[in-house]
Amino acid sequence: MRSHHADTAVLDAAVLLAGAWKSADGSVRLDIKTDGTYAGKVVGRKRRPRGTYDLNGRTLTLSDDSGLHTPVIVGDGVLEMAGHRLGRAN
Repeated sequence: MRSHHADTAVLDAAVLLAGAWKSADGSVRLDIKTDGTYAGKVVGRKRRPRGTYDLNGRTLTLSDDSGLHTPVIVGDGVLEMAGHRLGRAN
């Protein structure tokens, strides 16, 4: 019989990061889901980014379905990515 193991620290972190994040000017939005996927919106970009993410320490790596990998630095109540600072969306 095969045993399945889930890293509860990673699951807990995903739960803490789950939800909507956006930049102060509203130009970037990121929706992180607890199932390891994300969806986003960037003003001026026709195609909406979406894909999976991997959390390693304080770095969340977004991997979109086109093959692009975007590192996101996780701070206290903020996410920093590609020159944008995102806070919790209300």
